Order: sequence, then structure tokens, then C-alpha cells
Amino acid sequence: MTQAPKHRVLRLVLGDQLNRLHSWFEKVEPNVFYLFCEMRQETDYTVHHIQKVVAFLLSMRRFRDELASAGHNCVYWALDDPDNPQELGAILRQQVVRLKIDRFEYQEPDEWRLDQQLKNIAQSIGIESACVSSEHFLGERGEVAKHFAGKKQWLMESFYRMMRKKHNILLQNGEPLGGKWNLDFENRKRLPKNHNPYVPKIYPRNVEGLVEMIHKSGAKTFGFIDPERFIWPSNRRQSQDMLAEFVLERLPLFGTFQDALSDTHWSLYHSRLSFALNTKMLNPLEVIRMVEGRHVAMPGEVSIAQAEGFIRQILGWREYVRGVYWAHMPAYAQHNFFGASRKLPGFYWTAETKMRCMARAIGQSLRWAYAHHIQRLMVTGNFAMLAEVEPAQVEQWYLGIYIDALEWVEMPNTLGMALFADGGIMASKPYAASANYLNKMGDHCGQCFYDPKKSTGTKACPFNSLYWNFIAKNTDKFSRNPRMAMPINTWANMDADKKTELLRQAESYLSDLENL
Repeated sequence: MTQAPKHRVLRLVLGDQLNRLHSWFEKVEPNVFYLFCEMRQETDYTVHHIQKVVAFLLSMRRFRDELASAGHNCVYWALDDPDNPQELGAILRQQVVRLKIDRFEYQEPDEWRLDQQLKNIAQSIGIESACVSSEHFLGERGEVAKHFAGKKQWLMESFYRMMRKKHNILLQNGEPLGGKWNLDFENRKRLPKNHNPYVPKIYPRNVEGLVEMIHKSGAKTFGFIDPERFIWPSNRRQSQDMLAEFVLERLPLFGTFQDALSDTHWSLYHSRLSFALNTKMLNPLEVIRMVEGRHVAMPGEVSIAQAEGFIRQILGWREYVRGVYWAHMPAYAQHNFFGASRKLPGFYWTAETKMRCMARAIGQSLRWAYAHHIQRLMVTGNFAMLAEVEPAQVEQWYLGIYIDALEWVEMPNTLGMALFADGGIMASKPYAASANYLNKMGDHCGQCFYDPKKSTGTKACPFNSLYWNFIAKNTDKFSRNPRMAMPINTWANMDADKKTELLRQAESYLSDLENL
């Protein structure tokens, strides 16, 4: 009996699917071809930071080389290939014909737009097709929605505790190590004066050729890059090394200073592993287990507060945000709870503002394509919310500027957390703050043009009057929110003349945002 010929299979590997642990790569199959595509479709859907584009292309190329050296068949479309159609559907159809493919396979994309595009391609390509798991996340796309089925509010803490139990993380006999599930209250300290954080390891290499190719291709980018000293990890080995170095050297003080703002230190004790995680060069569970293991082995060096604070970001927030995204797309992108409509100020692209905290956070973002979560949430995001900037413009800025920004994780964090544009799907209250918070958590204010203690008058910090203007305009929206009762009551009991001065000051700033 003649055996039927094996399928000739084309497997698509997206730029954020560089997962060497995926079952696809367990064995070399001569009839299987792995397709990588550098495309203007992906460089142009928003304007990206040059370091973000370089990081993705460099990592894709190194992953291709690793697979090819192991014997896998790899097909690679470079951005500057004159025959590159620059669009995924056209490339796939071309390869199906050229390679005589009769089966197409792809992993679940993490972004809604690619998910829709690939579903349409699979239906129209004319051959057998299949979508498989990316084998990366700790839950399915719909796990968050399933967990909160029938509930009015989706509290991340509830989901986080369920995930701790499901994966047996930081537990002893089913109870949390240390006696508490969440130790966030211990992790809110500012950096002490004259404290010099551990300087993290970087991975400098020359990417001049890649930068030149990107620019010649016509792809529009922004931000800065030192092409002779590109610092981000671009393969699994470097990512694992970065993880090990974080756990050994920075984890002991990570939690303590994770919310701190610094005028001089751009990464503090943060792991900077998000790009490696979001491209799947690292697996979240291996990261969690290494952090957990360090605490269990040496609790005197790495306290439970440090370990829990970090693990919550990955096991809790990262998985929760993904679930919110898939449960609410595509409508989620249109949320604008406050009806904000102002234009994103030009200094978001230049860092040329007299507000020191904003200049440093934006300047750092332009320099490194990175800022930590408090800089994103409580500085640039907080200001955009108080300044009534249209959420879609803010969202596109965050999506483009950060090396780790993929829509599934960036959009809910921007619209839900930073701007409260979703009206409370993600957060139980808006993260609005005046200069008092910024001054408490960092050292920017001492070197600022504006005075953090002044709300009106010459050199009054814009965050102060804009904060009270925000409360005044949205009191009705927050009337049933117990977490907003204190600022609402404070505003209600404030002297009428003072209210007038604050609103007049806020209006003056709002009418001239470009010159703050």
C-alpha cells in the first residue's frame, strides 16, 4: 500500500513569537518551512521608536539563524528586499505557490488586528490551515473573562489570587507565604539621598547596518539610538543572562524602590525584562520560578515583599491585562470616558518642557525606548489625563515609544490605568495626582522651573491646578465611587475664591499646553 505524501507545511513566525521552547521546534521536519516577514505593514501601523524597530528585526534575524543552524527550513523576507510586497497576505500567498505548500499554520497572535488579518488569510488562502497556541501565557485568552463571568467589577486581586493557587506560586499549604497575598504597601519608598542603585548589565553591539537599512527602506521612526552601542538583549541566551543578573543583583531592592522616581537613574532596580517576555524569548513561568526560588533559598536577602511585588506584575497584571484586552476588543480602543479632545502636546515628542518630571520621563523614553511603570502611569499618563488629551493620541504615543509596547498589553494599561478612559473596567479609580505625590516619590521637583507647593500664581506647578480642575469637572462621574470620596469632599468644602483661582489657573495652562 502506497503511503500518502506528507503535507508541505508553511509555519508563520511573527516578530513577537520568538519562543525557542515552542513544540514546533522540537524536531527538524524536511517538509516544514518557517516564514519570517519584515514588513512595512508592521513598521508603519504606528510611528515606532527606532530602538523598537531595531530590537524586533535584530531578534527575528537571530532567531532565524538559530533555527537554521539547528537544521530547520527558514524563509526570511528582509525589509529592504526589492521583491518584498510589504504585506502579510501577499507574502503568504506568494510562498504557498513558490514552495508548493498545502498546509498553513500560525500561532495565536497577541494583537487583535493580526488575529483578524490571519483569520481572513486562512479562510481565503485556498489550502488547509490551522491556528495553534503560542504556548507562552499562563492562561487562555478567555480565562480572565471566565473568572469574572457574572460579576460587575473585574478586580485584578481576585484573579491574581486564583492564579497563585492554580500555579502554586509563593504558597505553603495553600496559604500565601508571609501570611498576606499582596505586599504592595511595603513597596512604595522613594530613593534615599545619595543612594546609587546597582548599574544593570547591558548587551552593547553594533547595529549600524540595520539602522541604515531601516532608514533607507522609508520606514518612519523617532527617538534616539547609538548604533554602535545598542543595549537590549536580542536572543534567548542574553535574555536568560539578563534574568539571572536581575534576580541576583537587583531583586533584593526591586520592590522597595519600584515606585521611586529618580532624576538621574533611568532604570533603578527594575528588571527591564518586558521586551524579552513580550517577544517570548523568556517564558513567564521560568521568570516567576526563578524569583520565587531566590526568595525561598535566601529569604534574608530577598524578602517576600520583593518577590511578591515582582511576581504580581507578571502572574497578576500581565495575564489580567491580556484577558481584559481580548474580552473587550475591538470596542475597547474607542473608550473616552471623560470625552477628552485636546491634542497631545508637542513636548511628548521632544521632551522640551519646563516640567522637570515630564522632561526627564519623556527624555529617557526617547533615549532608551524605556520608562518604568510609575513614570508611565503617574507622570506622562497622569499629565495627559489631567490635560484632557484625547485618549487615542496618547495610546498611539505609548504604542510607538516603548520597546515593550504591543497593543495587547499597552492599550489596556494606557486607556484603562493611565487615563481611566474605559470608565473603570481596568481600575477602580483614576490614578490622578498632584505635585504632592510626585514630590514625595522623587527628586525632580527640587530642580524644576515650577514650584510643587504652589497651586496658583507665578511658577505654580501645572499638576496642582490641573488636578483640582479634573476633580471639579468630573465630580458627578465619581459621585458613587468610594475611592474618590476624599478629593470630592475636599473640593466641595474648599473656599469659593480659592476654587475660582484654581480653575482660572488650570484654564490658563490648558489654553497654552505647548509652552508649559
